[in-house]
This record gives sequence, C-alpha cells and structure tokens, in this order.
Amino acid sequence: MKQVLLPLAACIAATVALAGCAGSGMPSSSAAQPAATGATTGARASATLQPKSGSNTAGTVTFQQQPGGVMMTAAITGLPPNSVHGFHVHEKGDCSAPDAMSAGGHFNPTGKPHGQMTMPDHHAGDMNNVTADASGNVRVSMLLPSLSVGTGANSVIGRAVVVHKDPDDYKTQPTGNAGGRIACGVVAAS
Repeated sequence: MKQVLLPLAACIAATVALAGCAGSGMPSSSAAQPAATGATTGARASATLQPKSGSNTAGTVTFQQQPGGVMMTAAITGLPPNSVHGFHVHEKGDCSAPDAMSAGGHFNPTGKPHGQMTMPDHHAGDMNNVTADASGNVRVSMLLPSLSVGTGANSVIGRAVVVHKDPDDYKTQPTGNAGGRIACGVVAAS
C-alpha cells in the first residue's frame, strides 16, 4: 500500500472541509466548540422582565448556548404600540432599584466602546433594538456571538437584561442614549 503525504496547506483545507487530518495537530472541527470559556453547547439561562420606572413592561428572555454564540429569544409586553427600544445585557444581576439603575452599566468584560452588535467594537451586552408591534408586544430572537452561557468571563448568568425607554443610537458612549430603564430581569441558569 502506498502512503500519500499531503502538504500542510492541503491538510488545512481538508480539515476545514472534512473532519481533519490525523496527526496534524489541528482540531477536527471548531464549529461545535462553545463561543467562550465555560460555555457548554445547549446550556440555558433565562430572565423574567419586571416593570420599572412606572412602566407596564414585562416579559421573558431566554439564552441558549449554540455553536457560534448564544441564541437569545425574548417575548416582551406592555410597550407603547409601534415603538423602538434599546435592549442590553447589563453588568450586575440586580434589578432591585425602582429605576433598575442597580443593574449597572452595559455588560462589557472586554472594555470595548458601545456600538451595534454587528460592528467589530461593541459591548458584549449590546443587542439590537427591539420594535413593538401595534399591540405593544415584541417577539424576537438573535444570535449573540460575544456572550456565553456558563462560568466564563462572557457568561450572561448573574447579569441583568434591561429594556430601555428609547431606541439605542449605537453611537453615544457608553449608553447609546437609550433613555430610562423600563423593564429589568436577572439572568439565572435554567
């Protein structure tokens, strides 16, 4: 039997396309790896949003670890019809203050500037604005590549999720000028 040795470049290409090259020292697949240390694919967390600042806004937010990040799904009620709102993960899992200021600033373990989650520089807790329908309800899902569900530095567990009164402009530092906090929920493993 004739043994064929592939050059390193061919081995790398085969690794990407298939399962990997034995003995190359390269992992067989990075797609199934959790997004951050301490994350386990399938791990879940959730938060129950409670009204703050005199609003009627409430809801649930779930987080599930997937390859490439965390899938966040939210169901929010009690917003003004057809309104747009900033929506972020905040650093402290504390929603005890009537205005939710006890949740601290945006979750930002890497010290980056605030921005839209699709931009290279943004807080790990920056998410897209959410838009209420004509009945004041939101149902949204988004993949958050900068977060994890687990024990790592980017884990959402022990943080808070906050709905803001106004839209995030994705520019104003460090908050996006999203206004008051009208709902808050502490994220816990589920």
